[in-house]
Amino acid sequence: MTYPEQLPVSARREDIAAAIRDHQVVIVAGETGSGKTTQIPKIALDLGRGRDGQIGHTQPRRIAARTVAERIAEELGTTLGETVGYQVRFTDTSGENTLVKVMTDGILLAQIQRDPMLLAYDTLIIDEAHERSLNIDFILGYLTQLLPRRPDLKVVITSATIDSERFAAHFASPPSPGHPDGTPAPVIEVTGRTFPVDIRYRPLVPDPPPPDPTSATPTTPAEWSDLRPTRGRVVADRSTRAKGGERRGEERDVLTAICEAVDELCAEGPGDILVFLAGERDIRDTEEALVGHLGPRVAGAGRAAPANAVEILPLYARLSSADQHRVFEPHATRRVVLATNVAETSLTVPGIRYVIDPGTARISRYSKATKVQRLPIEPVSQASANQRSGRCGRVADGIAIRLYSESDFASRPEYTEPEILRTSLASVILQMVAVGGGVVAG
Repeated sequence: MTYPEQLPVSARREDIAAAIRDHQVVIVAGETGSGKTTQIPKIALDLGRGRDGQIGHTQPRRIAARTVAERIAEELGTTLGETVGYQVRFTDTSGENTLVKVMTDGILLAQIQRDPMLLAYDTLIIDEAHERSLNIDFILGYLTQLLPRRPDLKVVITSATIDSERFAAHFASPPSPGHPDGTPAPVIEVTGRTFPVDIRYRPLVPDPPPPDPTSATPTTPAEWSDLRPTRGRVVADRSTRAKGGERRGEERDVLTAICEAVDELCAEGPGDILVFLAGERDIRDTEEALVGHLGPRVAGAGRAAPANAVEILPLYARLSSADQHRVFEPHATRRVVLATNVAETSLTVPGIRYVIDPGTARISRYSKATKVQRLPIEPVSQASANQRSGRCGRVADGIAIRLYSESDFASRPEYTEPEILRTSLASVILQMVAVGGGVVAG
């Protein structure tokens, strides 16, 4: 078993191994890119785990489960489906000889109904716990009840932006004379960002300029209230036109801002660009805008690529496996990867040196008025924004451009609100009844 020296988690593998050996629950808090997702299953294998049952490794998304399994199998020098396999909806490559099984948290939740004691596993690795999805919270709550009945079961909870103290207190050992509240689960911190990231704020709405006594243009905050949103784009009123014909508040929508940010980053030097977008439709609109903006520089099939060519690649869950794998293939030209928040956690796109973050994502939320589950576009939390900017500090010094102001970032919540607080509890109650967990008291 070999561990890449460039990954920070490799330097802490002895500490992680000792914690897993001596404790039933271990919290590993590692920053983006520390290598925890691919190296912790190997550490568990080194400890002899996976013999009495499989090592279950959960991921929040199907694309992450598949690519993580492929990466671990590649590092172990085995074929996918033998020592390492994965299971997602409609696809299962694991077999009788599989020691490490990577799956979505929904698959593990479904297996709880068939195997309430989870006897098929001797180790569970719950990755990206900070996302606090309904499935993750349900699994963590179920494991709290199961662990006293399965003392042989080891649980490793990992995340990049996790509230470690709360998780450690939740999985504290039973109370004892010396520790009436129990001993919190051990927490191992892993530093992952090895290169500094320069964060630049390029808000869509420019800040008002300082007062100019020689200008006849109004510059007070009240007179700058003419800036108004119109159908998703910020439009500056004609009264904000300054001397010389320039506008102090430019007309600037998200697509224009992304094109300008791509130009700014291309001038910084070589390296690929990762753009975070809210959904598939936004990716298609942005791809079309970039193709029109970059013109002949866009690399395409059937024509020779110029020296400063740019290749545009989308990345989202509904893409075919072949199209998703294109972002991991070696390439000679600069790439602009347009991705949903699937690239925010678990999945590390190689070669990224620059990030463009509009600061929004589709977040599942239950509407009490219409009694339906919606996916509105909302601002992301500070933790998610830091996750995104951390994606460009892997291979060299990185630059992250945020298309919102620094004051906007400071006003956002520190962590993403758990899904259980913004969803209908009907499904939670039905799942609890299905696995014999009792009924929620109202």
